[in-house]
Amino acid sequence: MRIDLNADLGEGYGPWHMGDDAAMLEIVSTINLACGFHAGDPEIMRSTVAAARDRGVAVGAHPGFADLHGFGRRRMPGITLREVENLVAYQVGALAGICALEGHPMTHVKAHGALGNAINDEADMAMAVGRAIRAVDPGLAYMVMPGRPTADAAEELGLQPIFEIYADRTYADSFNLTPRSQPDAMVHDPDEALTRVREMARTGRIVSTSGKVFEGRVDSVCVHGDGPTAVETARKLRAGLMEAGFEVASTIG
Repeated sequence: MRIDLNADLGEGYGPWHMGDDAAMLEIVSTINLACGFHAGDPEIMRSTVAAARDRGVAVGAHPGFADLHGFGRRRMPGITLREVENLVAYQVGALAGICALEGHPMTHVKAHGALGNAINDEADMAMAVGRAIRAVDPGLAYMVMPGRPTADAAEELGLQPIFEIYADRTYADSFNLTPRSQPDAMVHDPDEALTRVREMARTGRIVSTSGKVFEGRVDSVCVHGDGPTAVETARKLRAGLMEAGFEVASTIG
């Protein structure tokens, strides 16, 4: 059985860096790279792509709303679907160019923060992101949440889906992520994260904070690279999944 372990990296800007990207690159099999709107810049993007290439780690775009100060975690009421298409195509295209410079082709797209939450709630937004992905490169995979509009959009648009679960976040009854404003949104304990992930990966069952259950496919596990226990959690997940019989590797290709 193969399962992917992914993390959101490259989320610094200029001289400022967030998280321990070097350590995470030694653990995960896939990264989602900030493309300059919520974090990241061309030099961080290029150096991270090169480091991923040298370690055999797959690279995908991690586009977000144009909100550096809010780290892309604030909603943008009133944004149009055309604007969503524009910002996603712009960021994915930018990373495609950087990946070409380093000879390490991009594999997928995963939306960041508030954009990611929006597309997993709103079907028209999920389709707008999918259209932008397909326009830039129809061979790119769309990282989606099981049972949410992104999964439907990938199917409708003919994009390869990567069904993702989260190690360090809990689920609302909608099976979108619990809002960060709620006290039970985060899973900080690496051992708890491993227990949850092994069960989800083994059974395909996602359980909400109130006990509702959704059964679906699991391809990839996300660990947020900016968390205080990110590196420890990622190490425990990789070791624990391998002990459970999983091969930890990119599910693309």
